Order: sequence, then structure tokens, then C-alpha cells
Amino acid sequence: MSTVITHIGELHTQDPARGADAVLHDAAVIIEGERIAWLGSSTQAPDADEQFDAGGRAVLPGWVDSHSHMVFAGDRTAEFEARMAGQSYQAGGIAVTTGATREASDYELTRLLLARVAEAAAGGTTYLETKTGYGLDVEQEARSARIASTVVDEVTYLGAHLVPDGIDADAYTDLVCGDMLAAVRPYVQWADVFCERGAFNEEQSRRVLTACRDAGLGLRVHGNQLGEGPGVRLAVEFGAASVDHVNYLSDDDVASLAGTWTGWDRASGTGERGTVATCLPACDLSTRQPLAPGRQLLDAGAEIALASNCNPGTSFTSSMNFCVTTAVLQMGLSVQEAVRAATYGGALALGRHVGRDADGQRAVGSIAVGHRADLHLLNAPSATHLAYRPGMPLTAAVWRAGVSLAGRG
Repeated sequence: MSTVITHIGELHTQDPARGADAVLHDAAVIIEGERIAWLGSSTQAPDADEQFDAGGRAVLPGWVDSHSHMVFAGDRTAEFEARMAGQSYQAGGIAVTTGATREASDYELTRLLLARVAEAAAGGTTYLETKTGYGLDVEQEARSARIASTVVDEVTYLGAHLVPDGIDADAYTDLVCGDMLAAVRPYVQWADVFCERGAFNEEQSRRVLTACRDAGLGLRVHGNQLGEGPGVRLAVEFGAASVDHVNYLSDDDVASLAGTWTGWDRASGTGERGTVATCLPACDLSTRQPLAPGRQLLDAGAEIALASNCNPGTSFTSSMNFCVTTAVLQMGLSVQEAVRAATYGGALALGRHVGRDADGQRAVGSIAVGHRADLHLLNAPSATHLAYRPGMPLTAAVWRAGVSLAGRG
């Protein structure tokens, strides 16, 4: 079956090959199966089996949420209230969720994860990464990874999220690099480490990254969230796909991240891909940290992504609309830059900006012939309404891999 979506007021392709022409007006898109088969002027659209009239509204690529923690049970409302009353965020709150997650059944964790993914999809998210990290022993981390692998697109191993109480930090790092890594390996594509005070120091983080790289996993780093530290430096040294949070960056950190993209042709989307700086504005607001310096990073030549960081302690939202709005209103990004960071930027952070021949998956995060048909129809004539009308329910319809999800029409 093929579907033609006509009368698109703004079609934000986020296709770097189109350069300045990445936004088409009065456009149309044809979906065949799970892929984009054609795009161009609405007046020149070929026939298709089905027709959908966008009525002059804007269409974006589906959001690519490259950082979330959705496999969990329990509630941390009390922690949030305390933080709003003036207590500072500390990584130790993770232990509260670990206890509740360990007690939940497989059925309950799967049910909760499915509900959270459905919420994200209803808001336009069509490609999603999530992490382990609330099990923190061999059996529980493997269970979280297995459950996540049946629901989300990309799974990241985060056994190095926090050192459980009563366990020596170096002994736990040995476990993360050994038996725990072996147990999760069949279910995950990535590995991450929380390189931060109160979590894992530089030497421990280096051991984790080395072991996971040697096991064939792609690398990510939680870094520079609570202060300047070694996170960015390690991410660049190890060629990590992304370093996430990045609230506190020195000028050297910014220059280092920008320098990883010297072999990258941004206009064509070709060349050697560097380390993406993933900004998590919803988390920054909740933890009352300074917003990540997205404007400074872009001006220096770095690539950034926006992601939800959906988790129970510091960012219990999957709304990428909200993240884009915040990036425009408070981080100094233009609407186009924020939309790019939440679509193509997320795909870059996950290595999905191009298709992988080995596994047959199509590119996401941009709208181009041959890419996966992930589309987000706004109930607005322009993407500018995401910032112009903050907080309004602007998602009208969503297609994920060519399948139409429930929407407002």
C-alpha cells in the first residue's frame, strides 16, 4: 500500500543534502511500506493507494529521542518536592528507583515501558533509545536489557549508573566490566557511564568504556552535569557517539567537541562523524542546573542533539515538543536549529542518520527518499508554533515506519 500526504504547508526534511532548501512549501510525501518513496511539490505528486490531506499544516521528521531511562518502577515525587524546596540534586536518588525496579515483575516493567513509549509516540517521537541502570546487579541489569530490547529501538547498557550501597566502588566496577557486561551483551547496542561526582570517577569510567568498547558496543557518556569534569574529555578520547548533559563546559571542552567534527561535511551529511553533545533541557529545569550551552556549541562548530532524558527522578517527561520549545525560548536556538537537534541530531547521536546495510535498517531523523517513513504532522501551519504556542498540544498525527498512529487528524 502507498499513501500520499498532500498540501503540506511546511515540510521540514532535515535532509542535509538539500542545504538551504531543506524546508519545502506546499509539498507532498509518498509513503510505500515503511519507507519514503517520493517527495516534492504537492501539484506534482503521483497517485497513491490512499490520500491524506495535511490541510496546509507543517510536517517534520518524527522526533528521535536519543537519551531516556524508561525501564523503571516506583515514584520519586518526594525527591522532586525536596528539590523544588531548595535541596540540590545528587546522583544517590537513583537508589530509590533501583529498589522499586528490582521488586517489580517482568510483566509490570514491560507494561510500564509500553505505556511510556506510547506516550512518547503520541507526542511525535518515532525513534527511541533507552538505558538499563535501575537494576545494578547481574540478573536485574540483564532483565532490564532484555525487556527494553523487545520494546524500544536502541538499548544502552548503564550498569555504571551508580555504585549500590554497601559495595566497594572498584569491586562494582569490576562487575560492570565483567559478568554484568557479558549478561547484557545479547540485548544492547550501546554502553554508557555516569562519569560524575557521586557516581564513577575518571579511572573507573575509563575501565568501563574500555571493557565495553572491547565487547563491540558503541559508547556514550553521561558527563559534565553537576560540574566541570572528565566526562567530555573521555568521550572525545574514546570516540563516543555522544556525551550527554554537558551543563558545565570549559572553553577547552567546547573546542574539543567541535574539533571532532573537522572531517564532517554538514551540508552533505558525509565524512567522519564526531561526538554529539546531547542537551537535556527538561532535566536542566528540574534539577535547576544551568541549561546546556547549546548556542555556544553550535557556534563553535559542534553538533548537538536534544533528548528528553525521561526518567523518574529528574525529567519525568517524554515530550520532545517541550524540549524543543525550551531550547528556543531559553537556550538561544532558532526553531530550525532546535528541530534539527531533536531529529537529525538524535539520529547522529545514535548512528542512524544513514542506513546500516548490515541490519537493513533505514535512516531516521530526516525525510528523504529511501529513509524510514517517520513523520510528525503538527496542528499548525509552521514549526515556529512549537515555540510560539508553548505547551499547546500541537501533534496532529504521527507515522512510524509508515504506519499511521492515533492522532488528532
